[in-house]
Amino acid sequence: MAINDKVALVLGGIKGIGRAVALALAEAGARVVTTYWDWEESLPEMQAAFAPYGERQLIQRTNLLEAGQIEGLVARTIERFGRLDILVNNIERGGWPVVHGAYVPEQWDLEMATTLRAKWWVFNAALPHLKASGDGAVINFSSIAGVVGRSGPASPIFNDGYAAANRGVSLLTETWARAAAPAVRVNEIMLGIFETRHAEHTRGWGLLTAEERQAVRDHTLLGRTGTISDVVKAVRFVIEDAPYMTGAVLRLDGGYVLGGEAVAPMPTGVL
Repeated sequence: MAINDKVALVLGGIKGIGRAVALALAEAGARVVTTYWDWEESLPEMQAAFAPYGERQLIQRTNLLEAGQIEGLVARTIERFGRLDILVNNIERGGWPVVHGAYVPEQWDLEMATTLRAKWWVFNAALPHLKASGDGAVINFSSIAGVVGRSGPASPIFNDGYAAANRGVSLLTETWARAAAPAVRVNEIMLGIFETRHAEHTRGWGLLTAEERQAVRDHTLLGRTGTISDVVKAVRFVIEDAPYMTGAVLRLDGGYVLGGEAVAPMPTGVL
């Protein structure tokens, strides 16, 4: 898909990965609608970043936990730009054990509502318009928490509810790929430990000990945490250069899931 003149809806554009993805699509020529709800102290910086794109961008304050506001968001997108071609489903709660401690019921419910349920409502509101474009693309962001859970060096990072919700995202990706085909491709980018998502520029990362942070890097085959640039490149690949890919999970984790254990030398054998 050529991004130029397409219309993209990117959730969670107030900062970090969401803002970088939205800006990259705008730079590539897309008309972009992006959302925020909290983190309002970052709003002036967000507005300044998108200002150069003038009438080709729209920032909407939207509570994605409310179905009515989601429907209004999609309707406003169509009203403003007349179509919808790309959906980047970037919304999650991401509770940390080291930050929040043991779950209380309200935390569990918020995790499911944010990381899982909101994605479902957005996709269903957007799907008729994505199909009408004839060449639509959806990217669901998820986390390797759905694979590794609360285990190993990720034990203080991934809560049980966050892990369960992210495993559910992969099921939604497969279901939506079937429902949207052939007019819309639906794929998932499963993120590992990234600078603004569970790593350096987050509150929880600062609460880990130096040994705990190093254990995460040591468990990652590439020996580092991910950058926003890594994510942007993956998003553009899925949208622009993977026309035959749908229902797939692109794991972008530097090899964390495989673990940092070295491969043993080949034995000499007995023959």
